[in-house]
Amino acid sequence: SPWHYECKGGLCKKEFITKEVTNPTSLEVCELFCDASSSLWPKPTGHLSLSKYMVQFDPDKIMLDDVQSGTQIKYLLERNIVLLKNIVKKVGGKLANAGGMEMLIRCKGYLEMNNIKLTLHTDESYNLTVMQMDKTVSLKLEVTIAAKSYFGIRHALETLSQLIVFDDLRNQIQIPSEILIIDGPVYPYRGVLLDTSRNFIDKTSILRTIDGMAMSKLNTLHWHITDSHSFPYVSKTWPEFSKFGSYATDKIYNQKDVKEIVEYGLIRGVRVIPEFDAPAHVGEGWQWVENDTVVCFKAEPWRNYCVQPPCGQLNPTSEKVYEILEGIYRDMIQDFQSDLFHMGGDEVNINCWNSSVVITNWMQTVENWDLSESSFYMLWNYFQQKAMDKLKIANDGKDIPIILWSSGLTNEKNIKYLDPEKYIIQVWTTKDDATIGRLLRNNFKLIISNYDALYLDCGFSAWIGEGNNWCAPYKGWQIIYDNSPLKIIKLQHLESKRHLILGKYFFTLNYKDYIVMIIIFDFE
Repeated sequence: SPWHYECKGGLCKKEFITKEVTNPTSLEVCELFCDASSSLWPKPTGHLSLSKYMVQFDPDKIMLDDVQSGTQIKYLLERNIVLLKNIVKKVGGKLANAGGMEMLIRCKGYLEMNNIKLTLHTDESYNLTVMQMDKTVSLKLEVTIAAKSYFGIRHALETLSQLIVFDDLRNQIQIPSEILIIDGPVYPYRGVLLDTSRNFIDKTSILRTIDGMAMSKLNTLHWHITDSHSFPYVSKTWPEFSKFGSYATDKIYNQKDVKEIVEYGLIRGVRVIPEFDAPAHVGEGWQWVENDTVVCFKAEPWRNYCVQPPCGQLNPTSEKVYEILEGIYRDMIQDFQSDLFHMGGDEVNINCWNSSVVITNWMQTVENWDLSESSFYMLWNYFQQKAMDKLKIANDGKDIPIILWSSGLTNEKNIKYLDPEKYIIQVWTTKDDATIGRLLRNNFKLIISNYDALYLDCGFSAWIGEGNNWCAPYKGWQIIYDNSPLKIIKLQHLESKRHLILGKYFFTLNYKDYIVMIIIFDFE
């Protein structure tokens, strides 16, 4: 190429390679020198320094050192080294010249070699150091990663991969000869939601989504796996659900599929949390169960009974419902091995329950309730308490942190039914909604997913009828970047409650012919 690049005013400017230019700089290298943080995603939260001297290294000579054999962490790190080698080889492709230094990766600081479960308390921070071991011979690079968990080590390797470039002027794979980065997330929960009920998403696309999350150090895939539209999850206890509820026999997720997705995520630092939404958002798959377990299924006119068709809600008065829930919960806990469980719990329609004679008779005769709105919220609470009890039984008698959507149960009159020690609330209102302040004042931990910024499907066509969908218009990237949880709680004058903000997440939705899989950051 006749061109090289010079850093001027924080930007790389294209210049002719003249006789006076003795050491021309490629665009990729210039971008590292000009603003190192621009090459890293997300931007490190701590110290960042790179040398101005680049060295060639050989991706076939990346080696892992000092990891105790026979441990789960060693297995996971070896898988990550394979991933790193593959990424580096793709950087240069067939143009890269052979040769270069050996890279030796040493990991230090983690205490529990077999503790590989990500939780809200996991320390994902890391220190990354790169140095030449012998500057006179210049044959080996030493990479040292100090971290307190496997996940910190994995994030460091991700950062390392982003600092490796292809110098097209020399046809070499290169890296700065010295690097020091101190980094760690601001929030313990950084997530993306995939909805596989409304439209089936194939396994390959889910794995590709996890790849994108790993590159951005997002750590939680929230899998909205069932809804009223379909039931693609294969329950070991109740296999009839997927038989009756899937769109087709090949549009399912069996135990093998889930295990593969969960392990794929673990290797890449992503946990997979299942959501079994209830008592609303149920329907397909329940046809095999005895009558009255689900009410107002496919009721018309649907707008009287739900927010979108097909309608359907569980019958809280049916003991069969709780027997089934216990089995599904147990299967999901075993399949996903997650530290959290999402119970859904949004968009319950009182008219739906009120349309069932079985339910209204039970309320009046068994509980001696009237049929007022407050009584139906007591019914909802009755369901939630029994479902939570079944979840605990399914988890071998141990409590598991529960996530619920913000809903009618989180309004001012009904928040008394929820215990902030047991429930995490995922807020999907607007950023200035009073619900956020009310929940924080009641000491609930929150996951922020306000639809006026973080719903990536906004602005697409409506599911029903003409025009755009309910949360239009489309949200541009600047709106997403500016959507800081800390700014949101500042609007509520509750900066003292910042410790209750677990993080934020992005809602993606699969449409018929393509998948919205634009995955974004959140280390802040």
